[in-house]
Amino acid sequence: MIPPAFKQDLLARTDIVELVGRYVTLKKAGINYKGLCPFHGEKTPSFIVSPTRQTYHCFGCGAHGNAIDFLMEHGGLGFVEAVEELAHQHGLQVPQDERTPQQRAEAAQARERQTTLTEALDRAARHYRRQLKATSRAIDYLKGRGLTGEIAARFALGYAPAGWHGLSAVFPRYDDPVLEEAGLVIVHADEEPPRRYDRFRDRIMFPIRNVKGEVIGFGGRVLDQGEPKYLNSPETPVFVKGRELYGLYEARGALRTKGYALVVEGYMDVVALAQHGFENAVATLGTACTAEHVQKLFRFTDAIVFSFDGDAAGRKAAARALEAALPHAQDTRSVRFLFLPPEHDPDSFIRAHGAAAFESQVQQAVPLSVQLIEQAASGCDLSTLEGRSHMLAAARPLWSQLPEGALKRQLVSAIAARAGMEATDVLALWDASPAAHRRPAASAPAEREAWAAQTPQQRRMPIPPSGGRPKRSPATPADWAGRMLLEHTGWWELLTAEDHRLLGELPAPHGPLFRWIEQQVMEHGPQPWSAVREALADQPFEPLARRLVEDTVASEQPTEELQRLELRILLDKMHLAADQELAQQLATDPARIGAYAEVMERIRTRKAQLEGMQRSLSAGR
Repeated sequence: MIPPAFKQDLLARTDIVELVGRYVTLKKAGINYKGLCPFHGEKTPSFIVSPTRQTYHCFGCGAHGNAIDFLMEHGGLGFVEAVEELAHQHGLQVPQDERTPQQRAEAAQARERQTTLTEALDRAARHYRRQLKATSRAIDYLKGRGLTGEIAARFALGYAPAGWHGLSAVFPRYDDPVLEEAGLVIVHADEEPPRRYDRFRDRIMFPIRNVKGEVIGFGGRVLDQGEPKYLNSPETPVFVKGRELYGLYEARGALRTKGYALVVEGYMDVVALAQHGFENAVATLGTACTAEHVQKLFRFTDAIVFSFDGDAAGRKAAARALEAALPHAQDTRSVRFLFLPPEHDPDSFIRAHGAAAFESQVQQAVPLSVQLIEQAASGCDLSTLEGRSHMLAAARPLWSQLPEGALKRQLVSAIAARAGMEATDVLALWDASPAAHRRPAASAPAEREAWAAQTPQQRRMPIPPSGGRPKRSPATPADWAGRMLLEHTGWWELLTAEDHRLLGELPAPHGPLFRWIEQQVMEHGPQPWSAVREALADQPFEPLARRLVEDTVASEQPTEELQRLELRILLDKMHLAADQELAQQLATDPARIGAYAEVMERIRTRKAQLEGMQRSLSAGR
């Protein structure tokens, strides 16, 4: 662990305006500086850099943080790498951390292992590029697909020769275990002696790069007939298919200038689209789109267009993409679905009809709300009562995954209209269906009234842990929020920038814990508690985190939707308390009467929203 004092000293030495100004054109705006946000496409500047607070904040996409956060987000660096980069700029040496020598050695070994793998993969990529230049048959194939030398160079395309041991001429030791671990060589260890051969043979090679530009794997396409048509690297310590996207490294700039990410299914689709001006295309790696893919894209843009073939397989892929996107479909984000004619994929369509025709297809992409209803209605005869009932049953689990907001509320009306019902009736139906399982049985009205009078905390029964210790209710709203976010780290991305600031600025140990959760989500995406617990080792707030999850009572809301609503209520109560404290300070200053009135209006609005959410939570139980 990097000593906190060193991090603070490093930030104190850094002029964030100068740092951010290397990448963003900033102009003075009062006491701050303003520019176009580097993290999402925008035409009107909403990105503010504060020299007094030494922070940045975008009012468009919610990106915010300090100098270290900026290097992590903009450069795709890990926390340690960002600190080391900033220290190097100041001519400082990062001090030894407080881990044991054994822990430091293990961490260094893991970093060295990853570096060794990426270096081996990079060496193989350079070899494949050289082979492409020397192989006219491979060059002719790419030209036949309409690709230029410039686009092939941009994506570092290569060619793996047909021989079984082509990489033996590249690496000093063909039996080096690193080649097998990196997925470059296949080894049959059960044979004597073990038989080794190149995984990729006679294939066009598509290097897969992470956001830092390191080669972490390959996709290989056969030139002629053969199976499989595409062959991917296996998963390795540096390559996890459910987290990575082909073309993201190359598309980073275009995601901001074009304003959206175009998600397709194939390597060649990405390259062909880039050839025709759609440099914002990325592809999943032979797997269905995951929530981690969606989260990663929303760090670069606030709009995603999924492009699928119009056949049955494309519709199935769209269904999985919809489910991955729903929890992240906040009101400030856009998710749309594009279905091409069944005989086309993006590569063939744009080559046959051109960029303008494809752009027209993008403009006609259906929004997430429409896709959700169409998916729920699929296979249902809406002319019958039974069909409409089936549609409502299919829509409910999809709708419930949406975060609270205007989209979710409006969508109820649209779903109800398709079912020929009123929105209030649909909500009542959905709220009532599991009611028998939500509340304890009460044998008399007095008992029901007593139960209703209890607070949510009082209704929860302590569950003794395996060690026999009685569990306690979290003492403060910050404790409740900490427990819920530690168990559901993916929810961090559903919070607003205002929430992030509120939690991150709490006094220690809570503030540092929430900032650490944000860092973990940025670097690794959502993780289960078991993985979070391991990552917490030796952090100063580890005792707090373990106590919150392992020694305190869990929320017993019946659905994840209600648990997220409970978290929203907790956070709004914390915002309300902060506003009330600010109002007390402003009330004594006549010169700030305008600010006082603004805060009081915000307090009234929050109270009204809280009352509505409390009613929804009570009804949901």
